[in-house]
Amino acid sequence: MKHLNPGSIAAPVSTYSHAIEVPAGARTLHVSGQIGVDADGTLGADAKEQSRLVWDNILKILAEAKMDLSNVVKVNAYLTDTSDMAAYGAARNAVLGEHRPCSTLVFVSALAKPDWKVEVDIVAAAAD
Repeated sequence: MKHLNPGSIAAPVSTYSHAIEVPAGARTLHVSGQIGVDADGTLGADAKEQSRLVWDNILKILAEAKMDLSNVVKVNAYLTDTSDMAAYGAARNAVLGEHRPCSTLVFVSALAKPDWKVEVDIVAAAAD
C-alpha cells in the first residue's frame, strides 16, 4: 500500500493519511459498521468501553480474513456526542499505533439504537 500525503496540500491534522493507493489485484475487505458489543451481545457501558469493543471486533474480523491492522486502508467513525471524541481517539490510537489509514470522523445525532455511542466501518486490502 502506498500512503499519499502530497506536499502541495496541508498535512493531515491528526493520525491519518490523505490517501492510500491499493495495488491492482489486492484482496479487499469491506467491514460493516461495528458497534460496541461483546460476543454475547452485551453493550459497553460508555463510549470508552464501546470504543474498545468496536476495535476488538474489527481485529477479530480482520483475523478471520487473514489480515491485520496493517491492511486497514480506510476508517469511517461515527460518534453521537462530541464529548466522547477523546475516549474514542484513545481506543483508536491504542489499536492503530503508528498505522495511518485514511480516516473520517463524523458526529451524528443518533445511531440505529439509542444506546449506541460509537460505530466504525473499515476497508482493508491485502496484496496476496
